[in-house]
Amino acid sequence: MKHMPGSLFEGYVAFKYGRFRTERARYHELAKKGQKPDVMIIGCCDSRAAPEMIFDAVPGELFVVRNVANLVPPYAPDGEYHSTSAALEYAVQVLRVGHIVVLGHARCGGIAAALQEDSEPLSPGDFIGKWMSLTEAAKQDLVNHAPVAPESRTETMEKLSILRSLENLRSFPCISIIEERGRTALHGAYFDIETGVLSWYDRASGWFRPVEVGLQPPV
Repeated sequence: MKHMPGSLFEGYVAFKYGRFRTERARYHELAKKGQKPDVMIIGCCDSRAAPEMIFDAVPGELFVVRNVANLVPPYAPDGEYHSTSAALEYAVQVLRVGHIVVLGHARCGGIAAALQEDSEPLSPGDFIGKWMSLTEAAKQDLVNHAPVAPESRTETMEKLSILRSLENLRSFPCISIIEERGRTALHGAYFDIETGVLSWYDRASGWFRPVEVGLQPPV
């Protein structure tokens, strides 16, 4: 039997006698009263793009669901198992979050593989191919998009996929209704792993703009 990885053990010790100790009161309050985050983030499983790190979040601040390529499926109450949809339902109907953010990132392996027509599948397993079929609409958007330089195709596709996920969010009645009522806002964000730059979807321009540190938060 393999032992607990040393990196996890060391990380836990650092957490237990570091952050947990300094934020003990907050953890106690969260345990006593439960969570009440105002923001839900749908992020990618990629180990380089953890939302809690990017936004320097404290415990209880973000409700996070992560999946391959930060995709949101359309509303499909078909009796099957839907992890992301279940998390969305819980976030809006139980936690009543005020913001839902689809957070994409640069160098996404799932999106890059989706663009390679003749490449090997990401996995020989039973699930990932079906899941990545959710990118087909964004691939068509890329074809219809203004001319894109070859070196920018993957980044453009990553961002178009975020917009498709926002569209799919609105297919959920429980989300579209509260968005229309102004109770919840939907956002798109894009993180560049190499530079650390976060871009936010700008409704006025219809595309992503870098967040300028020191200025007002983007709308």
